[in-house]
Amino acid sequence: MTRQLAHSLLIAVVFLLGTTIKAQQADTPIGNATKYKLGDITVTGSQTYNENTVIAFTGLRKGDEIYVPGQRLSDVVKKLWDLKLFSDIRFYKTSVIPDPDGGELEIINLELNIVEVPNLSNVEITGIKERKAKDLRDELKLTSGRKATENLVTNTRNFIENKYKDDGYLYADALVRVREVIDTTDQSTNRVDMKIDINKGEKVKVEEITFTGNQLIEDKKLRKAMKNTKRRNPFRLLKRSKYIEADYQEDLSSVLDMYKERGFRDARIIGDTLIKNSDKRISLDIEVEEGKKYYFGNIEFVGNTVYTDDQLRRILQVDKGDVYNGVAFYERISNPQDPDSDDISNQYQNTGYLFSSVNAVETRVYNDTIDFEVRIVEGEEAFFNNITVTGNTRTNDHVIYRNLQTTPGERYSRQKIINSIRELGQLGFFNPETINPQLKNVSQQDGTVDVEFELEEAGASQIELQGGYGGGGFVGTLGLRFNNFSLRNIFNGEAYEPVPMGDGQTLAIRAQASTIFRTYSLNFTEPWLGGKKPVSFNVSFSHSEQFRVNQQNFREVDRSQRFLITGGTIGIAKRLEWPDNYFQFSQALSFQHYNLKNYQTSLFNFPNGFSNNLAYTIGLSRNNVGVNPIFPTYGSSFSITAKLTPPYSLFNGVDYATLEDQEEFQTNGEADLAKIDQERFKFLEYYKVKFQGTWYTRLYDKLVLQTNTEFGFLGAYNQDRGLVPFERFFVGGDGLGAFSLDGRDIIRMRGYDNSSLTTNADGDTVYNKFSFELRYPISLEQAASIYVLSFAEAAGSYNNFRDYNPFEVQRSAGAGLRIFMPAFGLLGIDFGYGFDKVPTAVSNDPSGWNVHFIIGQQF
Repeated sequence: MTRQLAHSLLIAVVFLLGTTIKAQQADTPIGNATKYKLGDITVTGSQTYNENTVIAFTGLRKGDEIYVPGQRLSDVVKKLWDLKLFSDIRFYKTSVIPDPDGGELEIINLELNIVEVPNLSNVEITGIKERKAKDLRDELKLTSGRKATENLVTNTRNFIENKYKDDGYLYADALVRVREVIDTTDQSTNRVDMKIDINKGEKVKVEEITFTGNQLIEDKKLRKAMKNTKRRNPFRLLKRSKYIEADYQEDLSSVLDMYKERGFRDARIIGDTLIKNSDKRISLDIEVEEGKKYYFGNIEFVGNTVYTDDQLRRILQVDKGDVYNGVAFYERISNPQDPDSDDISNQYQNTGYLFSSVNAVETRVYNDTIDFEVRIVEGEEAFFNNITVTGNTRTNDHVIYRNLQTTPGERYSRQKIINSIRELGQLGFFNPETINPQLKNVSQQDGTVDVEFELEEAGASQIELQGGYGGGGFVGTLGLRFNNFSLRNIFNGEAYEPVPMGDGQTLAIRAQASTIFRTYSLNFTEPWLGGKKPVSFNVSFSHSEQFRVNQQNFREVDRSQRFLITGGTIGIAKRLEWPDNYFQFSQALSFQHYNLKNYQTSLFNFPNGFSNNLAYTIGLSRNNVGVNPIFPTYGSSFSITAKLTPPYSLFNGVDYATLEDQEEFQTNGEADLAKIDQERFKFLEYYKVKFQGTWYTRLYDKLVLQTNTEFGFLGAYNQDRGLVPFERFFVGGDGLGAFSLDGRDIIRMRGYDNSSLTTNADGDTVYNKFSFELRYPISLEQAASIYVLSFAEAAGSYNNFRDYNPFEVQRSAGAGLRIFMPAFGLLGIDFGYGFDKVPTAVSNDPSGWNVHFIIGQQF
């Protein structure tokens, strides 16, 4: 703080407190005081503040009548102390003289000596690395010029010690010292250096946790209830053993909750002892008193008129005679930790009763039985009034409002607010971690409430400029994906930043190439066709050129064998209202034209020719995953789709069983297989069914389990016509080979090479897959979301349904890392170990370790 700035601030304080100063003119004596008329006041000791400014702030004026000692001088000293700018404040009597005007009171002249708090000059931190010292200075804001108050010294010491204790350094201490800086060039400056000596000590681990007094629940189960404080175990990776006081106290409450869940209402912690075994090890001894086991008695409801006793009992799920479970009982009354909880409080909150309250009170305890009274104050119904959003700088308001489930005039519902948060998070336009709905202008008298959704824009567009190995060689990708595009402003030059944005549409342009293929695609999606209802419209166009490759050696590419695919898709999807609004029904019509030029494959016999694929896809899906699409923590999603072509063989008059005997399909009296296959596949005829289900379960804190199952089947209407050579399944690898447009599905299976689990080189017709993935976030910031994972997977690929065996699978396990950056999408790496042999391999050795790079895959 410069002298001029400090002077200005003090003047501002004088004006702000002017009314207070005037109100304090009256004075009262303290002890054996003498009354004087105030003469001159001189200010000494101050180096920064103007003398007149200080005197003005005191409110003392020449000629005032004051007591010495008196309350007024005491108040002045207190006000100066409250500024926290001075380290010492004292009034001195310099002289007492008779009043020259002949007044009765003597005149007293005073000296106000103030010693300013010094400013920080340099801050030196020892005991830790310089990089961490710099981070610590930034955290504590220990900048040059800051006032070095006693409070700053104390807070600095406490912050550092607590910081390291929270990281497991139980005996960490910080010595904070300040010393005066002698500046020979400017004697008026008052500066100090601060030196911080940090002694972290050893990281302390919990060696043992023992319980005494417990007879009904064994130590092992009580230790399991302690989620934060764990014994040292070299095989535990996700939860390290360290002692943090706050977490330990929380764990003691969890121990008591375990007793309450088993009926022991009076269980308590009598005492606990921390035993220092060494500088690195401690033990914890916890003494409990279990008490006796209780049961629920009569449960009466009081004050309920909206819901009957029977309806509330069904929610409560407690009957007379049940073992007392205090934790579950009060959670079914009201569980603020779970906004989706099926409890009585939420039942009222979700049906308009914002002002309701539900409390359970013990009314009688006798023998081993407890009677309860559930007291309900329903209040009046409340309705949503104004719904507003803030923080959206790019996204247009109508895009946000159409995804909100809170509508002005509708009955208040907490669940609708929660669902709105999930919908906004799923858009991908905002930081899902910072979506914050605020209830404002809550009026019990009017029965209305305003809701304001505070949003933070996130980068919605992505630039895809990548390289990696997949599909048998190096794959280069160049793509632009605009997730918040605005088609209506396409001709508005002022809207380009760099493209028109804000209407929630998606435009994706992509080019991908390697030594064996080239693919170009354009995709556009309007999620709210017509702007009235959530009906999604999608249109896409694509073109691909593929070259024949040696399956034994992917480096051998024959560019004289080409496979050209041109096609497009138009689709529409509608959100359903039944069974709930998480369901979506979708339909799509697609067409691909396949043009083969000297393209040899084992699935058909015409290397030169064409094939057409006209298909209708119908699907039903449900998605209530929340709230962050990058790192979901709860909910599930599933989809079932059927892709169908017209049954041409029913009406085209061709007998596919006798094609070899028909003259038009013979050459020199022999069956011409090329002509036969050209006829069979001129228009593809098939049906393809796929199912995928994914569940997210929060196991503890931020640790999330993702469970996934998949199944796919490709079938034929007419067995004489046979299965089509396209639309097949390729299982194994990192999924980067999904470049082809021939309808194939690339199924990722870590721990194995790409497509290595497919028994047929040109694809299989049946597959299934099961996987478990544990995820833990490192950072979920807007700039970059990072999480680590471990996985276990099993998958099988089968050439036909006769060979299908869901338990005949290849297995793998491993670990990985994911990084999502808004501008570049998802990047990741997996280390997977395949436990089984590859089906087509000659060797019986397991697949072993494989490294997979994940680029742009699903989360």
